[in-house]
Amino acid sequence: MTSHQNTQTMKPATAAKKLGVYLEATPADFQEGVVTRAELNALQADPPAWLRDLRRDGPHPRPVVAAKLGVSIAGLHRGGVTEPLTTEQIEALKQERPEWLEREQAVQADVRKETARVKKLHAERAERAQQG
Repeated sequence: MTSHQNTQTMKPATAAKKLGVYLEATPADFQEGVVTRAELNALQADPPAWLRDLRRDGPHPRPVVAAKLGVSIAGLHRGGVTEPLTTEQIEALKQERPEWLEREQAVQADVRKETARVKKLHAERAERAQQG
């Protein structure tokens, strides 16, 4: 009896998300096929030129745009950014520093501080519980 291993596949949208690229900017053959786990690993380990270009220049999906700007995805939406942006457009926004961007960066900084405070509090409580 031989063991049969199923090949794990994913939709192109899932693979694009894992690769951090905007699906509609990927080559047609990527968008129309399925991606195996082995293919995804190969793309991550040795990205082809199209993937390197997309990661460098964009257009970037919202999670990447938000991370590059230091805001949340909801903050992007509140700022009126609903379309994917290129690296050039992101850099222009960083230079222009519109009011919405500064406000959303401040909100994100507050969220990070609060998350760190809560994490520290939980760690202290766990330490006291172990000692007690």
